[in-house]
Amino acid sequence: MRSQNRKIKAGAAAAAATVALALAPAGATADCANPSSGGISSGSGPCQAPAGAKAKLVNGEAIAPRSAPPRVKAVIAAANRIRNKPYRYGGGHARWNDSGYDCSGAVSYALHGGGFLDSPLPSGSFMRWEKRGLGRWITVYAHGGHAYAVIAGLRWDTSMTPGNGPGWSAKMRSSRGYVARHPARF
Repeated sequence: MRSQNRKIKAGAAAAAATVALALAPAGATADCANPSSGGISSGSGPCQAPAGAKAKLVNGEAIAPRSAPPRVKAVIAAANRIRNKPYRYGGGHARWNDSGYDCSGAVSYALHGGGFLDSPLPSGSFMRWEKRGLGRWITVYAHGGHAYAVIAGLRWDTSMTPGNGPGWSAKMRSSRGYVARHPARF
């Protein structure tokens, strides 16, 4: 009986560890690891996934909220992968993995990461993309010359962000003159 209880407890602990790893924030990096433990910490550190519906910005990287759907976490993880790439006009349109990205190329790359796009779109095409209005998790703002997105409460953009290319910002910009679009149910 004791041996059986130990096996059950060990199995439960393994299952809990698997669930904890699966729920870890998409895009978390070594910066977010607890160096003293070498692993994921349940404590409240700066890189712990936020409990609400808004992502957190840590050293320029977005940390998805725990409550975000998996596809939204995948969008954030994809955007994080290119956040240090330079701005390059036309970048991200001929191929997904590029040396630099323009505004709509960066938005396209992020959305592709969550399975929302099969091929990149130019800014003007985002004006007719998916559903009209604000989304719960993702809103793309577009006009003929620029596109940016607000994903889990953070702005993903190539202008008015740190650096010279795609990046995250907690500061919103005016959406005047832009059309707001969002993926269905997101």
